[in-house]
Amino acid sequence: MSRETCTIEANNGISLDARIFKPATTQQEEASETSLAIVLVHPYSVLGGCQGLMKGIARGLSNGGFPSVTFDMRGVGRSTGRPSLTGSSEIRDVIAVCKWVCQNLAANRILLVGSSAGAPIAGSAVDRIEEVVGYVSLGYPFGLTASILFGGHHKAILQSPKPKLFVMGTRDGFTSVKQLENKLKSAAGRVETHLIEGVSHFQMEGPAYDAQMVALITEFIRSLTDPSNTTRPQY
Repeated sequence: MSRETCTIEANNGISLDARIFKPATTQQEEASETSLAIVLVHPYSVLGGCQGLMKGIARGLSNGGFPSVTFDMRGVGRSTGRPSLTGSSEIRDVIAVCKWVCQNLAANRILLVGSSAGAPIAGSAVDRIEEVVGYVSLGYPFGLTASILFGGHHKAILQSPKPKLFVMGTRDGFTSVKQLENKLKSAAGRVETHLIEGVSHFQMEGPAYDAQMVALITEFIRSLTDPSNTTRPQY
């Protein structure tokens, strides 16, 4: 595995600082989905979210043969511009990165992975990018208080026909299991959930759970190649 740094140009002159985690040649040859790349969207910029929080997952996925890209959204780290409170502007950052990945990493399929507030932002971009074939949410903030900021994103991912996986701790402080269950009842397409017993929102964001996130994401990627897999939510 190797890591490279690059700058990706988004709209309105915004420059995004990105890291590309590339598999070793032998690892990529062994992966059956070599045309698939993974774009990871970090937690809430306003509260200190940055791409560094995603590097453990990106490294693990790369070691498994999947090119993975993290980036700082606008106003974070070396990325220019200002963050928005609701994540509405950041949707364009996700789209720009996905387009760059398709053009520069020889990928014709993308899996979008969003963590915490990065999940609703990524979810709003899913159907705006043809190459996106699936979506993984790590701790989507569906709760009432979080919905004041991110409620405008819900409709996009719930109505998307593309396969979706929602991962959450049962002690998530922003979304209860019941709230997650109620939201996903109306979701279109194939939807899966994975609940981690006794784990809180910020615990799951920590490096101690990176390996488990990698395993869940990898399993989901493998299932995308199986047309007979039409799993519905399981709690």
